[in-house]
Amino acid sequence: MGFNCGIIGLPNVGKSTLFNALTSTQSADAENYPFCTIEPNIGRVALNDERLLNISKIATSKSVIPTFVEFVDIAGLVKGASKGEGLGNKFLANIREIDAICHVIRCFENDDITHVSGKIDPIKDLEIVETELIISDIESLEKRKHNLEKKYKAQDINAIKTVEFIDHTLSFLGKGISARQIPLLKDQHEIFKSFNLLSSKPVLYIANVHEEDIKEGNIYSKMLKKEGLDKNIATITLSIKLESEISEISDINEKSEFLSALGIYQSGLNKLTESGYKLLNLITFFTAGKKESRAWTVEKGTKANKAAGKIHNDFFKGFIAAETISYQDYISCNGEQKAKDLGKMRVEGKDYKVNDGDVMLFRFNV
Repeated sequence: MGFNCGIIGLPNVGKSTLFNALTSTQSADAENYPFCTIEPNIGRVALNDERLLNISKIATSKSVIPTFVEFVDIAGLVKGASKGEGLGNKFLANIREIDAICHVIRCFENDDITHVSGKIDPIKDLEIVETELIISDIESLEKRKHNLEKKYKAQDINAIKTVEFIDHTLSFLGKGISARQIPLLKDQHEIFKSFNLLSSKPVLYIANVHEEDIKEGNIYSKMLKKEGLDKNIATITLSIKLESEISEISDINEKSEFLSALGIYQSGLNKLTESGYKLLNLITFFTAGKKESRAWTVEKGTKANKAAGKIHNDFFKGFIAAETISYQDYISCNGEQKAKDLGKMRVEGKDYKVNDGDVMLFRFNV
């Protein structure tokens, strides 16, 4: 699959409950989508995409294969993790391996659940986690700079560019500014990507509230949302306890009735999965036929030949063309044949940038 979101946060904020709810939901909905737990703390969660089901009905497909987002339950961080406190380096190493961060922040009062800081303060909680990531990045960059010292003094061009990038980045990190917020010079983007800095990872905030606050939020979730807006980071408000209860309902119709009774028309977990997908700048294209209808994940801006390679490497090597129908045209024409007859099918070359929702048939030879 290749794309994953790590669920992080301080202890006792609801991370594992959220992860368990995500995995339970997919187990319960197995009649629609397959679910796979790769390891005890890793789960692949199907993206509930109504478009795929609509396409499969028209194509009368025998099987339906969705696209997935992988969620990783990462153990709770504590202050001083960058210095080895708690799980320390293991926690930070786990974050380095993920593509994006789902940061769970406690936004509810409950005397029975201890808060590591002794009081509810979502902004302070954010700062604790973010500071540990920044400190780790600073130490990593300073080490790399030290290792480049000889080459830099010898006027090696690549070393000079790298050290310039390091100094530029450290000047912001030292002020407590995360790497994802640092303005880069035009020739620094590839270097930036290669460093895989912890604080450069795209982030989604998850405000965990009481059930009664799920619609309007509360003072804490609103503080968090404002902080997110200031940093251009999206915030989702969830009652993780409620989502856990919803995930235990195995009957889909009963689940739908339960959500309607609460005035909710989409579970928070579905919204989270969709948001994780968007956070990673991903889009979906589809293939459809009698055997199967399938959703495929690619990054936005992916060209047709590379999209073909997601299906099989031979498709990339021998790419000829991509017969493409937009989702809207596929549905309105009730399938491929009428779309062809009405001229709604386009023959695209290898440089065509795939659009979200494209229904594609690849022509190739090997």
